[in-house]
Amino acid sequence: MDWVPIVFITFKVLALGTGMFFAIKWHYDRRASSGPTNIVKVMLECAFYLVMVLMVFALIYVLLHYLDLLPAGLGFD
Repeated sequence: MDWVPIVFITFKVLALGTGMFFAIKWHYDRRASSGPTNIVKVMLECAFYLVMVLMVFALIYVLLHYLDLLPAGLGFD
């Protein structure tokens, strides 16, 4: 059974290495073939993502407060 970690670690390194190679290649090819970036569009996408993350955290907070599962010191009291 000493061969199992060697095989799994080798497979993991090969799989992650292949994935990283294709991810870097895809991003490089996409940047090389794309035109100028629209800064306003990028900023709106970032703002939308931030608002969505804050809404999810707020929903989790409200749900935990409603169920009385908040740790001490995080409540409204």
